[in-house]
Formats: sequence, C-alpha cells, structure tokens
Amino acid sequence: MGYYIFGAGGHGRVVLDILLAAGEEVLGFLDDNLALAGQWRYGYPVLGDLRAVSPAPEHKILVAIGDNYARQRVLAEAEELGFRPGIIVHPSAVLCREVELGPNTVVAAGAVVGPGARLGRNVIVNTGATVDHDVWVGDNVHISPGVNVAGGVEIGNNTHIGIGAVVLPGVKIGPDVVIGAGAVVSDDIPAGVTAVGVPARRFLPRREER
Repeated sequence: MGYYIFGAGGHGRVVLDILLAAGEEVLGFLDDNLALAGQWRYGYPVLGDLRAVSPAPEHKILVAIGDNYARQRVLAEAEELGFRPGIIVHPSAVLCREVELGPNTVVAAGAVVGPGARLGRNVIVNTGATVDHDVWVGDNVHISPGVNVAGGVEIGNNTHIGIGAVVLPGVKIGPDVVIGAGAVVSDDIPAGVTAVGVPARRFLPRREER
C-alpha cells in the first residue's frame, strides 16, 4: 500500500518521517501550489494537486496541513475525488488499550494516547504530546507538540491546542477554540474563543480574528 502526502511544507515533512519510520511506501507529495509541481521535496516528487493523480484502491492519502480548517477542506475534497484517508502512528508513539483513531489521524513521534481515548477524524497529536485516559477529541483538532491533556477531557471540533499547553482533568473545551502556547486550562472553555495564560482565560472571540 502506498501513500500520497498532501502538503509539501513542514507538517508534510513530519508525516513523511512517520510513514518512513513505519516502513510505509511514499508515492510522493500533492499540493495546491502548482508552482511546486515537478519539484522534489525531502527526496520525493511533488506530483501536482489532487487532480494530478488517479485514486486507486491500494493507495491512501494523508492530508498534512497544520491549519484545522484548511486540512478539513482538503480532506473533504480528496474524499469526494475518491481518495481514501489513512491513519499513521509513529513507531515511537504509545497507543494504549481501547484507543479509537479516526481517518486522517496522525500520531507523531513520542506521543502517548491513553486507554479509552477516542479521537475523531482528521486529528493531529503532534510530537511528544500526551492525551490521557478517556479523553474525547472531536474532528479536525490539532494537539501541538508538548501538550499534556489530562484524563476525562473533552475537546470540540476544529480546536487548536497550542504548543506546551496543559489541560487539567475533566475540562471541557468547546469547538473552534484556540488555546495559546503554554496556557494552563483549569476551567471549561466555551466555543469560538481564544484562551491564553496561566490559568487560561477567554481572550478574544474567534470571529473577531478573521
């Protein structure tokens, strides 16, 4: 089985490394930036956009984009075209018993996903992050490097947990939230806000950021 990687940037390089470490075949990169077509990235060709290749039953795709909304958009387009999303876990990561991973989920080097954790579609658990027991993670979530999510936490769709943040046990974080780097989340966070600081407090509605 071979994999296409959509996204020839930094996160694409991380996904490439995970695939190679896991002994998987890499067919090449896909990217919307057509100026990259025909070039080589990290030893593999950039073949073009999603329409540059024909999906085949024996091939899968991993959408390697850090931004949650862009990753969601590209994954939906890829599936409409007939691509099958894969799931990839670095050999150094730890998946405990009764863990569920949705399509296009990437678990990077050194990450730990605790027993009974359930991760939705299109989730990134990045380098060295920990997601403890019985955590529920919605779709299109990015848990950045070095994040520690304690047991029983709920994280809503499209939420981004910034690098090095800590989420304390049982906290509920709504959808479309950004948790700032290094924040300590000790209380529930409602939908659609950015929360920063120690302890994390609501800072700015997401709709005002756009």
